[in-house]
Parts: sequence; structure tokens; C-alpha cells
Amino acid sequence: MPERRQSKRVTPGAVIAGRELETISGTRVPIPDTDRLVHLQFRRFAGCPVCNLHLRSVVARHDEIVAAGIREVVVFHSPPDELRVHTADLPFAVIADPGKRLYVEFGVESAPRALLDPRVWGPILWSILRDLGPVLRGRRPSPSLKPHGGRLGLPADFLIAADGRVLAAKYGAYAYDQWPVDELLTLARRETGNPTPTGPAVAEKQNTTLGQ
Repeated sequence: MPERRQSKRVTPGAVIAGRELETISGTRVPIPDTDRLVHLQFRRFAGCPVCNLHLRSVVARHDEIVAAGIREVVVFHSPPDELRVHTADLPFAVIADPGKRLYVEFGVESAPRALLDPRVWGPILWSILRDLGPVLRGRRPSPSLKPHGGRLGLPADFLIAADGRVLAAKYGAYAYDQWPVDELLTLARRETGNPTPTGPAVAEKQNTTLGQ
């Protein structure tokens, strides 16, 4: 099956036009943010197991991310009502883009390799096993069998400066191919010169996970 072609990819050095995006809670988040860097993440559908696996790592180290001068903004291609069920406890902005307007603008693709690349099979298995207990106990809803926008979405990450310049960008080659938190903090430190925060509070935070 041929991959669907979308708009041109956004590369470092490009300037993002200013806008405000409405979150699923009804607040508005500016991009760019004049006070800090923005980490704009494109994930897949509401309840996506590998998305949840990644976002737990972000939640566990969110204090470090904030201390590094970064604002997290996460986009899904699901309707707001579906996302509220799955992301209500995330401590950062969640954007619903069911029409994939932002996906097209930023050149974020869907393709069979999202799930066919062997590198994603391990994370898929681990994420399903990790979610199975909470789902069976009713502590976490299960994802839709037919998610809005399909299952073949690929992730993407952008680090955006206060003036709208794209400082770094990553387009995932498969469904679990995104910046880990350490790489995000390294990119931010390179741009701002701020050291990565350390200490007992951060270490304790790193050991927590969403849903535990």
C-alpha cells in the first residue's frame, strides 16, 4: 500500500506562525510561547497504548521539563470527548485535532510502517501488558477498536523557541519513535544554557508513573 503524501515537513530554522490552540479543558495555549520553549508533540489516537507508555515517562519527569523552561503541548487526532476520558490526569496541554489540520500543516504522516516496523513490536507488547491490569480493573478505559483517524499515525516532535523558530524536529519512523525525555532536555539545554535540574526531589519524581 503506498504511503499517503502530505504537506512538506517542517525543518529546523522554519518560523511557526503565532496562534492559540484550545485544549480539551477549554483553556488556550499560545504557540510560540513568549516565556519558554514549547515541545509540540504529535501523538496518535486517544488511549493509544504506545502513546500512553511514552507519555508516562513525560509525566514522571514533568518537573524537570518545566524547570528546563519547556512547555509540553500534546496533539492527538481524536475528538475532545474521547481524549477527556483518556488524558484527564495529564499535567500539560492536550489538543484535539480530529480533522488533522495541524498534522497536515506540520507534515506529520500516517503510514503502514507505523505498526509494521519490527522496532515497534516490543513497545506495543509491553504497553499492552502494562495497561491490561488497570483496564481489567476498570481503572483505565480501553481504546476504541476503531479509533478516529485510524491506527497508522506516526509521531512527531518539535522544539519551538519563543520567537517561533523551530530549534529541532523529529519525524518518527514508526509508532514509538519519538524523543525520550533525556534527549528533549539535552536539546533545551543546548539552546538555553540552563543545566538540567537534579536532586532528591527530581529523583523521586522520576520513580513515579501515571496511574500508579
